[in-house]
Amino acid sequence: MLTLRRPHTALLLAGGLLFALAQPAGALEYRSTGRAALLYDAPSTAAGKLAVAGSGLPLEVVVDTAAWVKVRDYTGRLAWIEKSALGGPRSVMVKAETSAIRQQPRADADIVFRAARGVLLDVTGKPDAAGWLQVKHANGLTGWIPVNEVWGQ
Repeated sequence: MLTLRRPHTALLLAGGLLFALAQPAGALEYRSTGRAALLYDAPSTAAGKLAVAGSGLPLEVVVDTAAWVKVRDYTGRLAWIEKSALGGPRSVMVKAETSAIRQQPRADADIVFRAARGVLLDVTGKPDAAGWLQVKHANGLTGWIPVNEVWGQ
């Protein structure tokens, strides 16, 4: 139990706590599967099997241990995956019903191709200041997509 002896100590402690809570959360970390892999309900191959994650699937990292990573998929499901299964090229999943991938990072740029919800795209660069992400489709076509239309970034 914490005992505070001076009133100003309590104020400093409370102020520090409020300051810490007001800070923005750290950036989310995403990793993609390098191969198809099983998702488990606990960090062990003896645990219950939940699903198979296909190659290139982006997953949000929740807990990272020496051999296992607790992840969240695009549906919000939490699961464990062997760390060795992660490490493929960075990818994102289209979350918009249909998304236009453009030649340049501008809403008025020519459309290179359209991608439907659930399509995986490899990330080929960092998002720009205006919120566009450079991506590549499995068929080789490249372009720019708004970050708010993908999951995994």
